[in-house]
Formats: sequence, structure tokens, C-alpha cells
Amino acid sequence: SSSCCLREPGPAGRRTRPRTRATKSCALKSLGYSYKSRFVDETGKSGTNPEELIAAAHSSCFAMQLSAFLAENGTPGQVDVTAVVEINAGAITGSALTVEGRVPGIDAAKFTELANKAKAECPVSKALAAINVTLDAKLV
Repeated sequence: SSSCCLREPGPAGRRTRPRTRATKSCALKSLGYSYKSRFVDETGKSGTNPEELIAAAHSSCFAMQLSAFLAENGTPGQVDVTAVVEINAGAITGSALTVEGRVPGIDAAKFTELANKAKAECPVSKALAAINVTLDAKLV
């Protein structure tokens, strides 16, 4: 097992413990990540933040789980998923999943059933069990 750690240096002249984030693939290595870049960095660009990473993990995990269920049902298709993480008073309180599916051979009721099953069985949804996770699923 390997990991890639990104370190945020402390202020000049101060000894601080660097903050890190690690991913096995090192896919996050080039992303800006600091308190300042959480909102906007010196170039005017936004960096990433923990809430955005949670939303990305949730939407991609859900999409993979739903795609697997659709394939098992004999109705593979394409799904577009977004997740919006809600923060209130400094705490993550919700994640709203929205999925639009282009799935030949399935009706809306079965699509919604499989989407709800994916929401329940996605490992990231399970990890987020302490917060409100909602789902809006529709065929397009």
C-alpha cells in the first residue's frame, strides 16, 4: 500500500506541524489546498476543500453503485450524478444527490427503486449515515 501526502507548509519562521492529505493514486497532488485557497487563492482561483472532496467521493461512489445495479438489471445506461454537501454552523449536515439517467428499457419506477438501493448500499452513503442524505432521481 502506498500513499501520496501533500503538505501545507506553516507560516515562515514558525514551527508548525504540516497538514497533509493522502491518496493512494496521488491524484490530488496538484490541487491547491490551504486555508486561503479554500475560498480563493492568490491567482483568483478557488482551491479544493474537504466538503468538495466529500461531495466528489459521494457522487462518484453512488454513480458506480447505481451503474452496477442497472447492469445487473439488464438495463445498462448512462447516469449523471451530482452531490451538494450542506454545512450549517461549521458542521456537515447533509448531502443531496441528484441523478439523471439515460437508461433504455427501464421505467421511472424501477430506475427510482435502483437509485434508492444504490443510495442505501453505496459505501460513502453508509459512511455519511450521521447526516441527512437525500436523493432526486429522474430519467431524461
